Amino acid sequence: MNIDYYSDLTKIRNAKPLVHHITNYVVMNVSANITLSLGASPVMAHARPEVEDMVSIAQVFYMNIGTLSDHWIDAMLAAGRVANKKQVPVLLDPVGAGATKYRTETAKRILKEVKVDVLKGNAGEMQSLAGEKVKVRGVDSVTSAGPETAQALAKEYGLVAVVTGAKDFVSDGRRSAVISNGTDMFSRITGAGCMLGSIIAGFMAVNRDCFTASIEGLVSFEIAGEKAAVRTKLPGSFMTELINEISLLNEDAYKLARVEIK
Repeated sequence: MNIDYYSDLTKIRNAKPLVHHITNYVVMNVSANITLSLGASPVMAHARPEVEDMVSIAQVFYMNIGTLSDHWIDAMLAAGRVANKKQVPVLLDPVGAGATKYRTETAKRILKEVKVDVLKGNAGEMQSLAGEKVKVRGVDSVTSAGPETAQALAKEYGLVAVVTGAKDFVSDGRRSAVISNGTDMFSRITGAGCMLGSIIAGFMAVNRDCFTASIEGLVSFEIAGEKAAVRTKLPGSFMTELINEISLLNEDAYKLARVEIK
């Protein structure tokens, strides 16, 4: 399977698709900035009276449960239902699932009531949703997972599952991929996983094969991270360089992709 990463990146830069985020307070600014750097247009709209209108004009809808409250859950569910009706692809990041009952049940409720196209989380979050016993510290995983977790979730919920870690595993239940790009500098900043969600969502807006779009987003984000880590080992500077490197992605950059697809 050959993936033309740069072709879809060019489509994003030309079309500037609208990515509707309902995301957490911690990452709103950096998620918006990295979406802009990719070439897409971010909007952070979580007020219940407007989410249905907003998602109706978006090209993709990204839910992130990092800072939960009941009215945000209501807004996510309402927007998700309209996204399904309008055939707008949906990405869910179940931040902190497994850490508290509230988060775990919220993620499962969304998966039950909304047709999610891509479910992306770290090992602990995804293992928790797969019914495995895991350790989660706050919103951080202290465990690791393999491709079987991605495949199990993909089959259970009929979606593309993305399990992030030292290696990333992607599955749609039929196809599987392992991505080996990345840098440990991601663990030294807040919101790396949330920003990755924004990048994957950008590719989902132009490629409705969500398995391929997920790989494109992972590879783009992690190659940019590798390049940023060459420039600096300081976490504050790394965040800036990461956003810069997303904007500088070109066809040659994708020669660094380390992807196995089965």
